Parts: sequence; structure tokens; C-alpha cells
Amino acid sequence: MAMNLRRRRHDQKMTQEELAERAGLSARYLGSIERGDVAASVTVLGQIADARNHANIARI
Repeated sequence: MAMNLRRRRHDQKMTQEELAERAGLSARYLGSIERGDVAASVTVLGQIADARNHANIARI
């Protein structure tokens, strides 16, 4: 899951900082999730998904 998150973020040409800010998380925490150092809660995964979806809409 962590690698998929990073790959999808790269596909959207977003930095960790951009995604973290949109999701209301610290870039350090997002990096830890992407590396698999920590497991994200369902709530945090929802925040990340919402932030990615909003980024897609903003680019249209």
C-alpha cells in the first residue's frame, strides 16, 4: 500500500509537501507512511484520498 501511495502521488506530479498540506498532515508523517514505517489509520487514508481527488479536480 505504501508504494502505491508514493507511485500515485508521483503520477499526479505532486510533492510530499503538497499532498501533506492538502491532507492536513505533516510532510514527515506522510513520508513515514509512504516508506511503510507507520501504518495510517482509515481516517488518515481518507484525508489523503480526498486531497488527491481535490488535486485531480484542480488540474482539470
